[in-house]
Amino acid sequence: MVTMNIEVGLIETLLVALLILFSGYFFNSKIAFLRENNIPEPVVGGIVFSILAAIAHGYFDVNLNFDMSFKNPLMIIFFTTVGLGASFSLLVKGGPKVLLFLAVATVYLFLQNGVGVGVALISGMDPLMGLIGGSVTLSGGHGTGATYADLFTTEYGLGAGILELAMAAATMGLVLGGLIGGPVSKRLISKYNLKADEYHEELDDTITFNPDDHDLVTPKKMMETLFVILVCMVVGHLAHVTLRANGLVLPSFLLPLLCGVVATNLCEFSKRYHISRACIDLWGTMALSIFLAMALMSLKIWELANLAGPMFVLIIIQAIILMFFAYFVTFRVMGKNYNAAIIAGGHCGFGLGATPTAVANMESLVARYGPSPQAFLVVPLVGAFFIDITNALVLQVYLSLGFITP
Repeated sequence: MVTMNIEVGLIETLLVALLILFSGYFFNSKIAFLRENNIPEPVVGGIVFSILAAIAHGYFDVNLNFDMSFKNPLMIIFFTTVGLGASFSLLVKGGPKVLLFLAVATVYLFLQNGVGVGVALISGMDPLMGLIGGSVTLSGGHGTGATYADLFTTEYGLGAGILELAMAAATMGLVLGGLIGGPVSKRLISKYNLKADEYHEELDDTITFNPDDHDLVTPKKMMETLFVILVCMVVGHLAHVTLRANGLVLPSFLLPLLCGVVATNLCEFSKRYHISRACIDLWGTMALSIFLAMALMSLKIWELANLAGPMFVLIIIQAIILMFFAYFVTFRVMGKNYNAAIIAGGHCGFGLGATPTAVANMESLVARYGPSPQAFLVVPLVGAFFIDITNALVLQVYLSLGFITP
């Protein structure tokens, strides 16, 4: 049978992404398990679509090739809104928790790589494969996975096909991270009878959409906010290109996020212009939802066969360990309160997938249980600013060990 490759254009890709998102809302409304465990709608819809795509590929030799031009800008829009939501007063209140969560996440990086290397040695794999199945792809995501796959191949002589394996591991982690976060937080909230309003008064601003927000949303405010977002993105991109030309490579979303932080605090201190927080929340939520739908609609389940055997087992083990770590360690260290429970759910997405997965987990939870401003400050800031740096340092520690890179 001749393989049929269907090229899907930009607008059609966006349409499919929205259909996937709406299908996620539909399945969550009809299936109690998904709703009760707070599985994010983009994850549900994306998995369903990827199964249908796998059937089309396996039985009819039909492949869909989507135009993902919108995907990266949507991710940057989301992180820019995170920056615009980080006012100085909010940062002061959340500062100690940011450092505390960074410490927790860094400890987990050591554990994650230790588990990866340990399983690799026991199963007869190269120890470097343990790092691939550790923080390289799980806490690091697809970008870090691609970077280190190339490094391990060129510098350490790891065999061919490592890039594909890293991408498959990162994708599987992304899906698992979206599946386990909700149940972990739900269990903590139920067990300790936690309520959002006990802590909501500590932080009256939020980076996630709150339907009770009295900041009226109008078309004019939405367009003004989009203008501010785009200015931050353009300035951040120019700074990114300049630094890259001078040898400093940073994640593409980091500088727009920083520009957002600067812009919102300049407006706050000068009192010349008020950036609508409700509009920021709406733009951020829309961008994140569509970004995740697009990320998962490109998932090729048949390529996950690369994970067969020990690597597949390793990813499952990592997911189980993170569930226990978030439940017993993250929750307790972060304060054993409602905010800590939401952060624990975010850590599940954070430690297996990426910051957008963590935020999607937390948005599903707060939509049901109530706002958690602190969680939406702490987790995105650690994910955007610090974790790539600490992950690189932790990986360097492991690479310096003689039995890993003889």
